[in-house]
Amino acid sequence: MDAIKETHFNFPSQSAYYKGKVRDVYTIADKYLAMVVTDRISAFDVVLPEPIPFKGQVLNQIAAKFLTVTADIVPNWVLSVPDPSVTIGRICEPFKVEMVIRGYLAGHAAREYAIGKRQVCGVSLPDGLKENDILPEPIITPTTKASVGHDEDISREDILAKGIVSEADYVQLESYTRQLFARGTEIAAGQGLILVDTKYEFGKVGDTIYLIDEIHTPDSSRYFYSDGYAERQENDEPQKQLSKEFVRKWLIENGFQGKDGQTVPEMTREIVLSISERYIELYQQITGEAFVKPGDEDVLQRVERNINTALAEL
Repeated sequence: MDAIKETHFNFPSQSAYYKGKVRDVYTIADKYLAMVVTDRISAFDVVLPEPIPFKGQVLNQIAAKFLTVTADIVPNWVLSVPDPSVTIGRICEPFKVEMVIRGYLAGHAAREYAIGKRQVCGVSLPDGLKENDILPEPIITPTTKASVGHDEDISREDILAKGIVSEADYVQLESYTRQLFARGTEIAAGQGLILVDTKYEFGKVGDTIYLIDEIHTPDSSRYFYSDGYAERQENDEPQKQLSKEFVRKWLIENGFQGKDGQTVPEMTREIVLSISERYIELYQQITGEAFVKPGDEDVLQRVERNINTALAEL
């Protein structure tokens, strides 16, 4: 299957190009960003060797949907979505933190808790919790935003003490984060899902804060199925989930956590297709819409044409 592993376009008025972990970002006239969400996949801050067909389309279209339905909470960076795998938007100055919010003890927080830690990013957690339990209330556990390498946990107090974000802006980011999580939780519940945790990124143009990047996708969020959640918790069974955590668990089981000296296990065609199917499953579950695969046209030619058409209309 045709997958977007990388792009090397040259657009009119293009002034910069940046290759991220999963996105290729083209700066246009120092005013706009054309973001190609490729089919690369990363875990433990390492880009895995094989792309996942349709993954970029899934992420881009879920993000576009949720950015649209949360625009009444906070303005966002998007100007157009000219291709299933592309978003074009305004350039914002990004804040140097990612706003992670957790409603349940899962993933990284659960792993920290299991080794005895009772604070995550300066937020205290009660004793007596087990993995995937609901928290007394959602907690915000920010991370630093690393351009390369690992993002790191950081507390609200350290963010303010180090001047990474002003207090006035940080208070607003916290408010937006809680409102967005509440909206995402409500929408997920309507589709039979639990929004377990997620992260948001914000930027600024002048005095205006914008929501940037993607939201509520399987790369930035974790979902459980609500049906059977309570029974599985009571019986100490793993939760049925739709997130990238299943990729991390597969890597861990095969001896890889991104540490020095470790090698990524072989990504067979079977593994690649199973990951692709899980991404499509989440798309259909969270949006309530059928996933539409593009036609047989060469994917890179399609993407380049659609971006050129959209840029000509700016």
